[in-house]
Amino acid sequence: MLKIDNLTLHYGSSQILNGVSLEAQTGKVTCVMGTNGVGKTSLLKAISGTHVRSGGTMELDGEDLGRLPAHLLAKKGIGYVPQGRMIFPLLTVQENMETAYACLPRSEHVIPDEIYELFPILKEFLHRRGGDLSGGQQQQLAIARAMITKPKLLLLDEPTEGIQPNIIQQIGRVIEYLRDQGNMAIVLVEQYFDFAYGLADDFVVMRRGSVLKSGAKSEVTRDELVEAVSV
Repeated sequence: MLKIDNLTLHYGSSQILNGVSLEAQTGKVTCVMGTNGVGKTSLLKAISGTHVRSGGTMELDGEDLGRLPAHLLAKKGIGYVPQGRMIFPLLTVQENMETAYACLPRSEHVIPDEIYELFPILKEFLHRRGGDLSGGQQQQLAIARAMITKPKLLLLDEPTEGIQPNIIQQIGRVIEYLRDQGNMAIVLVEQYFDFAYGLADDFVVMRRGSVLKSGAKSEVTRDELVEAVSV
């Protein structure tokens, strides 16, 4: 479980996040929603350590993570699929996935068969360069790379952005599969409302760097969410 309390974040002199608190439970998808510019991506950057937070506390499975840098947070079990995918364009598909080995002991340096079952195209394109893949294929590669690190917490930032509909459906099925395995918490930032609503167990709605509304799917109506994310 992820627990964040009173998290703040600055870019220079500009404060982006204002006392954000949230929890993400293992075996559930927590969807962070809101209009553009409210701080959703910045929140994931702060959680992953790619941008150091200004204040607040963060715990994973009850352990205070302090202000560890991103590579140590990854070793602690935080997997991050950033907006834009950030695959290595000149490395092959296989080499991109093998970069995840940095988070694992040498004895676990193997790509699980599960990866190819969920993303068959990656096995077919193992020796193709990452930069030669389509956007949807790159997104599958980015999720696979994060999965190989065996995360306790998986952060997904706009996984449907610029992706063709059939790949969006596949990514949705993968997220459902990972949730149902019951061994990781998933935090999903997503603008595609129907995709997010269909997957989420819990919602966090942000506005101007703060949490406007949060709760379980059973506690928040669809109309309330539409209104909250549309303002």
